[in-house]
Amino acid sequence: MQWLDRAPRNLFFTGKGGVGKTSVACATAISLADRGARVLLVSTDPASNLDEVLETPLSAEPRAVEGVPGLFALNIDPEAAAKAYRERVVGPYRGVLPAAAIRSIEEQLSGACTVEIAAFDEFSKLLGDARATAEFDHVVFDTAPTGHTLRLLELPAAWSDFLSTNAGSTSCLGPLAGLKAQQALYEGSRAALIDRERTAVVLVSRAEGAALREAERTRGELVSLGVTRHELVINGVFRATDLRDPIATAMERRATTALEAMPDGLGALDRRELPLLPFGLVGVAALRALLSEQARATLASGEARGGEHAPSATIDTLEALVDSLASGGRGVIMTMGKGGVGKTTVAVNVALALARRGHKVHLTTTDPAAHVAEALGGAREGVRVSRIDPAIETRAYSDEVLRTAGAGLDAAGRALLEEDLRSPCTEEIAVFRAFARIVDEGEREIVVIDTAPTGHTLLLLDAAESYHREVLRTAGSAPEEVRRLLPRLRDARYAKVLIVTLPEATPVHEAAALQRDLLRAEIRPFAWVINGSLASLAVTDPVLVRRRAAEEKFHREVASLSPRVAVIPWTAEPIPKRAASTETTAQDAR
Repeated sequence: MQWLDRAPRNLFFTGKGGVGKTSVACATAISLADRGARVLLVSTDPASNLDEVLETPLSAEPRAVEGVPGLFALNIDPEAAAKAYRERVVGPYRGVLPAAAIRSIEEQLSGACTVEIAAFDEFSKLLGDARATAEFDHVVFDTAPTGHTLRLLELPAAWSDFLSTNAGSTSCLGPLAGLKAQQALYEGSRAALIDRERTAVVLVSRAEGAALREAERTRGELVSLGVTRHELVINGVFRATDLRDPIATAMERRATTALEAMPDGLGALDRRELPLLPFGLVGVAALRALLSEQARATLASGEARGGEHAPSATIDTLEALVDSLASGGRGVIMTMGKGGVGKTTVAVNVALALARRGHKVHLTTTDPAAHVAEALGGAREGVRVSRIDPAIETRAYSDEVLRTAGAGLDAAGRALLEEDLRSPCTEEIAVFRAFARIVDEGEREIVVIDTAPTGHTLLLLDAAESYHREVLRTAGSAPEEVRRLLPRLRDARYAKVLIVTLPEATPVHEAAALQRDLLRAEIRPFAWVINGSLASLAVTDPVLVRRRAAEEKFHREVASLSPRVAVIPWTAEPIPKRAASTETTAQDAR
């Protein structure tokens, strides 16, 4: 357990959504504090659930965690950070510039990219300014799912380069003078990230092929960024104790197969396996048990044992739900939820079920991690597969802006526009346009969209309100599909949102928060899907019996949140194997 025994000052925990990064990060922070260190635990995830896991209400300021002397925690709130960031940039110009100029700057700061850079600004203070965390021995970062994390880690280099080379006076984040003041801080963050003595990244994975491949991709990209100190944690490894239980033996066999096929790069790292526990990892006592066998035995002895069978509060199947989704033969179906709950699996199975019914189906993803083609294994007749590739979309959008808005500019004006398009915000706009274009295809066929983990999805949807101002600033006009996007998403006959969850506390509660956000945006979810459930399975292994019993209250909770609920039982092969075929990008599909 090198990441604990020789822990550097900064510890990052990253990996595919749903692998247990927050649990492992919290357990590590508790363990370091129990050893006498002063520890600051920080969440950089837009969809953070640190409050629930630690059973401690958190804010943007460090707060002591009850029951763990020396441990403090905070959440970086992206919206609050963006509000403070906007005022910090705009404030010095109030009363100096004309009101119209102030309004222009405020409009430039209204997009989702500003939210991201503002959150990063707060993160940089903790990583790049030693004075900000001088009272702590360790800073433990519970990072967001992989795609977001990699963008976050790239920002110190990307923004330092952008600020060094951009000669213009403004960007999509407002006056560059405000950003240049932060350049030393960003460079300090970059230096801390690549210093092996100060920083280590713990790759957290499950014993699942997709999660391990994602961890290997992350490792490779981190190396390319100069971040080279890595360790590996395999979380939730199940070992059957009742070999007569076919579900238990199948679950263990699937894990063993995945670990045997682990990519070589991961296999070379120091590794620790953590067991699948029969109880939820909420509260300090449960988190201590994750890393301590003694604490685990003490906690387990005080837990109530599960009964013979805990029936589900809902009995609908995914097939029955698809019958309702198929009505009309066109429109958009989106799977949403916390990372790792099986959105991709649900999207693939819905697409295949619709194709079996004779519908023309386009299956695509807005997830930076993009596992749709990998999960499908190949497109059957009636299913077209694509993904939104950020690099391709950004190039196409930049070319379009230069061809249209840049056509009448002189050399100096064109150079200024090219500099503005090099900002990271351009990618956000480009990906959003591709999303709107794919939603538009629902006029002609059924489009199934596997969306990104919750935080990224909400940023994408939030961008609808501010997009018009930004696109008018650059390209001069918005495509018709963009203008019609929000009305389409709010039309229950056109767009159907499936909220996917697992029968566990954090996924259900985070999905409930997602539903509240969607309702505020006037988007009403069509149904909830509980994935990977043991409720209908005749398990006898003690760990699985207790986990099945614990599911019941979450089935009831979901049933109280939605009139339509489908349950997918756990299965060793969630998607049938098929012959491989090709995948297109959103640009190819045009």
